Amino acid sequence: MTAQLLEETVTLREQRLLLPGYYSWEQFEAIESLMADSSGLRITYLDGWIEFMTLGEAHESLKKAIAILLEAYFFELGIEFFPVGSATRRDRARDVSFEPDESYYIGAIKEHPDLAVEVTMTSGSTNKLAKYLRLRIPEVWFWENNQLAVYGLREDNYEQLSRSELLPELDLELLVRCVLMPSRIEARREFIQGIRPQ
Repeated sequence: MTAQLLEETVTLREQRLLLPGYYSWEQFEAIESLMADSSGLRITYLDGWIEFMTLGEAHESLKKAIAILLEAYFFELGIEFFPVGSATRRDRARDVSFEPDESYYIGAIKEHPDLAVEVTMTSGSTNKLAKYLRLRIPEVWFWENNQLAVYGLREDNYEQLSRSELLPELDLELLVRCVLMPSRIEARREFIQGIRPQ
């Protein structure tokens, strides 16, 4: 299945619902507990706004492709990392709760992960970086429209970067090319060859 076909397929399967207005943290927790048994549903809370998103196969396939290659990079270069996937990040005092698609502590475990990865297949979400800013996650990667955008935390905002500051030697063009390959075996082989010293 080509990347374009994946994108077209997911348009029919993934949906977002944004509840505008003000919902208290307690109301959010009540809604969250009611939806606890709903598999494939992600709930985000930011400043009283609640967003529901369903996750389709294409979304999950892309996030896993990124994770497989990124983790191969860590192993190949001997970079200590702790994958925590889509573990919920929440802070009542900062009015935020969300789940990244993938997240990693690099080097050591800290209060929050160093790197978060988001696969965005549909538009209409809340401010993508605002939730990460609340927890001051150093680097956030967004996959959207078959492209990877890297954002690094500055004083009180994020700035788009041409390369990762956490992984400055990582060839992002190679990563994107390999994520888009239809075969995971071929993608991993090409990626490993590309990151090994020649």
